[in-house]
Order: sequence, then structure tokens, then C-alpha cells
Amino acid sequence: MYVGGTVVSSLEFHGNISLVIFMSGCPLCCRFCHNVELISDQTEVTLSEVQEEIDSNKDFLDAIVISGGEPLLQCEDVKDILRYVKKVGLKTKMDTSGVYPEELESILKEDLLDFISLDVKAPFEDYRHIVGEDIGMEVKKSMELINKYGVALETRTTVVPTLVTYEDVKKIASTVTSDIYTIQQFRNQNVLDPALEKVDNPNAVELVELAESLKEYFDGQIKVKTSEFGAQTIN
Repeated sequence: MYVGGTVVSSLEFHGNISLVIFMSGCPLCCRFCHNVELISDQTEVTLSEVQEEIDSNKDFLDAIVISGGEPLLQCEDVKDILRYVKKVGLKTKMDTSGVYPEELESILKEDLLDFISLDVKAPFEDYRHIVGEDIGMEVKKSMELINKYGVALETRTTVVPTLVTYEDVKKIASTVTSDIYTIQQFRNQNVLDPALEKVDNPNAVELVELAESLKEYFDGQIKVKTSEFGAQTIN
């Protein structure tokens, strides 16, 4: 399997100290991607090496987070990791772009996940315009599958000036079904498209105001993440 790195974090799975495993590779080339180094990374590790790292840290961990890249590119390897995590008694979370609903369902059928963060990068019908790939319906299907299997779900959107507008966010909030909807502040460093490095980061105060306005569109918990204020829960 290909793994671009790991980190221990208290931020990736709220309320839990997690070992985050960054699976390499992604089928998308989003201009605003901030994990650029993972797209083509070919660092190979064995399942045993991953298990050893989990074992060496598990005494002070609550959970394992499988992130990326896009983890579902390596679906069978992800299943092997999650099965082991369940065996040792830690919680599990996965971050995904939702582009592979069939692979996602194969994991859901085994009841291997406690929580999923699904990136909804654009209104479902506008994916080609914003992401460059017409995959919005696959993402929507992934969301529907997660809800069908009853796994706790966070949908999240990065606000990118010139690409993902406040109106886009309102449209997304009105169409997603999840426990949590999180809007994230675009960061103009280490992004795939160098032109976006010249775009100012969204104003943090305005993002909080935007999050407040989403109560009109979304019934679940609303959060906003900015570099200035960290993670905030709106309701």
C-alpha cells in the first residue's frame, strides 16, 4: 500500500486523539488541493508496518483516521487497516471525496467505520465547473449510502474565492443530509494551482457570518474552521 505519512492529531476527529494515516493517490486534481504531495506519492509500506505504528501508539490514542489523498483508491488496504483497528478496540474515521460509492459501500457493509467526513467540493450539479470532473452524482450517492448505513457523517466544503462562492455554499447546505456541515477556510499556500497562491484567504469573520446564515438551509450542526479562530460550532 502507498502511505504518504502519519501524524497524531487532536483535530481530525473531534474529541479524540487520533493517529491520522494519509493514504497516497487521488483521482482528482482540484486546483485548491492542499495535500499536493500525496497525489503522486509512491511511498510503499506494508500492513505489518502500519499495524506496528498503531500498536506503538495505541495506549494514548482514541481513534485512527484514514485520510488522503483519496483512501478509496486503495480500498482493500483500507479495509485491512480498519479491521485491525477494530480488533484493537479503537474508533475509526475516514475522510473521502466520495468519488467511489461502490468501494465505500463495501466498507460500510462490514461496519468498519464510526465516522466519515465527506468533502462536498461544489454543488452536485456544478462539479465539472469547479473540480473539472462531472462526479457530483457519485458524491451524492456516497452521501446517501452513508446515511443508509447509519454512520455518523460530516459533510464539509472549502470556501475558495473565485471558485467556491458563498452562494455555492448556501446551495450545498440546502442539499446535503448529514449530522454536521462544516465550512473550511481556503489556504493559499501549497496549492496545486500556483495562480491560487495569489488569491487572498477568505475573511474569517465573514466565514463565521456565512456559517450563521446557513441555519436557514441546514438543520444539523454547523461548524466553521479558520486559521484565525480554529474550529467553531455555530449551533
